[in-house]
Amino acid sequence: MDTTYAATVLVLLVFVASVISVEAALSAAIIEIVLGVAAANFLGMHPAPWMDFIAGFGGILLTFLAGIEVDQDILRQKLKESLLIGCSSFLVPCVAAMAFCYWVAGWSGPASAIAGCTLSTTSLAVVYAVLVETGLSRTALGKILMASTFVTNMCTVIALSLLFAQWDARTFLALAACAAVIVAVPRWLPGLFERYRAKVIEPEIKFVFFLLFAFMSIGVWGRVHAVLPVFVLGVCLSAFFRTHREIQRKLRMAAFAMITPFFFIKGGMSVSLPDLAAHWPMLLVLFLLKTGSKFAGVWPFAKRYAGGHTAYLTLLMSTGLTFGNITAMYGLQAGHITSTQFSLLIGTVICAAIIPTVIAQQWFSPALSEEEKEELLAQEEESL
Repeated sequence: MDTTYAATVLVLLVFVASVISVEAALSAAIIEIVLGVAAANFLGMHPAPWMDFIAGFGGILLTFLAGIEVDQDILRQKLKESLLIGCSSFLVPCVAAMAFCYWVAGWSGPASAIAGCTLSTTSLAVVYAVLVETGLSRTALGKILMASTFVTNMCTVIALSLLFAQWDARTFLALAACAAVIVAVPRWLPGLFERYRAKVIEPEIKFVFFLLFAFMSIGVWGRVHAVLPVFVLGVCLSAFFRTHREIQRKLRMAAFAMITPFFFIKGGMSVSLPDLAAHWPMLLVLFLLKTGSKFAGVWPFAKRYAGGHTAYLTLLMSTGLTFGNITAMYGLQAGHITSTQFSLLIGTVICAAIIPTVIAQQWFSPALSEEEKEELLAQEEESL
């Protein structure tokens, strides 16, 4: 297919996805994946090398954006609760999915590991959006949820990096180089931003992009995935970005306008509807396995720390989206999983992004107490 024609169709899909997202009040990522599925299965489109490159950078950029959303104060305030809920939210589904895929479904070891990492994630985007929309983001329940989500995804990123890094001297040198950058950047980056902020050419945004490409290059050279160092860099810069919301807003605009949509659309284009139709029992089993193991891992600690909102917290911790897509996409690109396995994992992730969220909001969404409403109102007035 002609490159210009393909790009025209894809950009139209990006625009249509944004319109549907606004009108239907659904995550744009979900719509972009669905439209990517339609483009591949009904329009005969397939990912081209240029799209693979943009999608790869989009996944790294999403990881960095997730990192800068981490509130270190929340992690410190809710350290015990978040570690218990977050680690169990990762560990139980990861082990359950790996064991099932390897011993029952007959997948290879690497494919089973990718399945475990993919199905262990919790959607930071879904949880964050729901808490903001409901006004729960600043409540005790909301803080525990956000902190636990950060811990779960950090565990997933660490597991992905440790399982699939090809350990040799170059790997250790690459990790050392990434660590040096992570230590140095937070020290002098604020000065760079202060000097060049409010410029129409946005040099600070370009420098962030350079850092991300540098991590990708170091990762390729050292044969280690850049997801973990990029996420850690984002966490280290989270405090700075919270005090410079305009820079964070510009970075989000650049990302979500035209870069990250290609990541989700390409993910959708890799999904085969005939494969899903032929293996729908496996799709159902994987979805039940993900949600069931999440409940098994999260429910006991949620019952202890969430009061009467155990089901709500557990359902939201059962969601998946961005990191699940990143992990599955990595597995496909690296040749660890087949296109059929990728379709099943992405289908499971999409179902997990929608079904638990709808159930949680429709039947288990907690109402704010009068004190919480007054506190929330006071905080909003103070921020104005």
